[in-house]
Amino acid sequence: MSTAAALARPSAFAEDPVDALIRSIRIPPRPSLLADLQRELASSDPSPAAIGRIVASDVGMSGALLKLANSSIFGGRRKAKSIEQAILFLGINQVASLMTGLLARRAIPANSAALASFWEVSSRRAEAMVFLSRRLRIGEADVAHTFGLFCDTGVPLLMDRFPDYAGTYAAASLETERPFTALEEERHNTSHTAIGTLLARNWGLSEDVAWSILHHHDYAVLDDANTTPTVRSLVALSLLAESAICKYQGDAESLEWNKGGARALAYLGLSDEETAELLDELHEAFHDDQ
Repeated sequence: MSTAAALARPSAFAEDPVDALIRSIRIPPRPSLLADLQRELASSDPSPAAIGRIVASDVGMSGALLKLANSSIFGGRRKAKSIEQAILFLGINQVASLMTGLLARRAIPANSAALASFWEVSSRRAEAMVFLSRRLRIGEADVAHTFGLFCDTGVPLLMDRFPDYAGTYAAASLETERPFTALEEERHNTSHTAIGTLLARNWGLSEDVAWSILHHHDYAVLDDANTTPTVRSLVALSLLAESAICKYQGDAESLEWNKGGARALAYLGLSDEETAELLDELHEAFHDDQ
């Protein structure tokens, strides 16, 4: 049984070997700062002032948040000089999403050579997801941002658990036809998508984000009318983001785009010309943030 199946079934089978495997992987606990943010957001009338106080309680987080809020992707022409202004310009949901990402980066350090660019690519993907969500008017930008940051968080956790996982990840990245997760499941009986989903749930992220993480290499969901529109949209937008990042990095092609790009465009209703124009705009935005 795969970990994806384990995540979807009741917990009565607690002694299943897959459950034992999952328990052996170190999932960072939800940061208390994130719990405070989520508690305020869940209140009947979330207070921007209360959100500001929570953010300001951590000087490092405050500075990092302001830097992100003033980037071209998020801030545009208006420059926030304080946390209060950042909340005013971006809204409390987007601020909470940015804070969640910053806390994830602190909780899941990518210190090894194999993970040197992990957070750089994850941050770039999250920015791309925000750009695409706004540009195509699909879904909520803060949800797209959170998914973009968290969709590959299972990778550093699996590298920490399995000494040979870096080789698995490298080989899976070269798969031209099979799903990325197929080799992970064969070698480790789990995948970065399943572990990322577990992290998302433990951290109190939305079920749409959690399910999108689980299925972001499963492009059949793009054709599945029983899958929620939010999940299908996030998976489709992630393929566009992946293609743009590959172009930005100078890669010849995106193998993931080759597997699911046509389905993504069909779901989003985009022509090849519209897609090329959109990716050019996104590529420009990447350079503006250098």
